[in-house]
Amino acid sequence: MQRKPPRRTRERILGLSLRLFNDLGEPNVTTSAIADEMNISPGNLYYHFRNKDDIVDALFEQFEREIDPLLDGPVRRQVDFEDAWLFLHLLFESIWRYRFVYRDLNDLLSKNRRPEMHFRTIVDRKTAAARALCRSLAASGALGAASEREIESLATNMVVVATYWLSFEYIRNARRFGEADYQSAAMARGAYQVLSMLAPWLEPQGRELFERLSREYIRS
Repeated sequence: MQRKPPRRTRERILGLSLRLFNDLGEPNVTTSAIADEMNISPGNLYYHFRNKDDIVDALFEQFEREIDPLLDGPVRRQVDFEDAWLFLHLLFESIWRYRFVYRDLNDLLSKNRRPEMHFRTIVDRKTAAARALCRSLAASGALGAASEREIESLATNMVVVATYWLSFEYIRNARRFGEADYQSAAMARGAYQVLSMLAPWLEPQGRELFERLSREYIRS
């Protein structure tokens, strides 16, 4: 029982740090600011985390645990067009919950070797998931015949857009970036833009589904 309070404090530090990093940007948040916001001493914070990099590493591990099962989905089973739409929405929801990683990506990776290595793995797994998704759509008849080289190019481009979409959104409207209604619209736009890259390859069956989903997206 005596060990539970430290664990709760550690979780509170991570939850608050994630909120501050997301709202203000990781480079703009210090450990002193985190301690002040929590109304604890810097020494108490350092008991759980030696420095800010340790907090970033722990949050990155949380993000990996959340996104790993999602990225396994397209690789382990066949998916149809509507599955692809759902997959992308869930992916962007996870990205949004840890958006500081993507918004401050270049700065973050240049300072911390551990996230650099892990994020490279995430990018590789995203590419594998996008590749498997394209192959599944081709097998289902939704996606027209494409060579392996073309599928590889499609998968890479989908990952590039998904990885840098939030940076694009932030540039477009930094002042609204943290608003809940903007969040929902930004995720939908990201999912739509990634999926729209498949549009030129779609067969009539896939085109019909894409047009229906497009109308729903436009209405929302």
